[in-house]
Amino acid sequence: MNQLINPSPVIHEKKTTTRQESGTQDVREDVRELIDSQEIYEHIRDIVDPEHPYSLEQLNVVSDKDIQVDDNFGTVRVQFTPTVEHCSMATLIGLCIRVKLSKSLPERFKLDVTLSPGSHATEVAVNRQLNDKERVAAALENPSLLAMVCKCLNRQS
Repeated sequence: MNQLINPSPVIHEKKTTTRQESGTQDVREDVRELIDSQEIYEHIRDIVDPEHPYSLEQLNVVSDKDIQVDDNFGTVRVQFTPTVEHCSMATLIGLCIRVKLSKSLPERFKLDVTLSPGSHATEVAVNRQLNDKERVAAALENPSLLAMVCKCLNRQS
C-alpha cells in the first residue's frame, strides 16, 4: 500500500486473557459446551489489521462488549468499529472476522458481522456484503483477497 488510510491510529494495550480454563473436567459427549461472548472475543481479538501490524483488539476495532451470543438459538452477533469512518478496509476486516469464526465455531451457529452503528460512511453497503453468503463465497474465491484474509488471520502481533 502506498498511502495509509489511517497513518497514526491510537494503539490500546492488549488485555490479559480473562477466560478461566476448565482444567480436568469430566468430558461427556452427550453434553455440548456452551459458547459465550468471551470465547468469541478470544477467537477474534488477535486478528491483525490489514493496514497496520496491530491486532484488532489493540486498535479497538473489536471489543468484548460488542459481541452477543445466544447459545440456545445458535446466534453470534459481532459489531466492529473501524479506526476511521472512511476506512476502505472495513469489508476486509469484517470478512476476516467472519472467516475466523466460521472456522472456529460449530456449524449450528449463524453469524451476524456488522459495523457498529454510525461508525462508517458506507455502513449499510458493507453490512449487506458481509452478511450475504453468496458475496462472501465469491470474495473467498478471489485468490488475492483470500491471501489477504489468510495473512490477517495467521500473522502474530
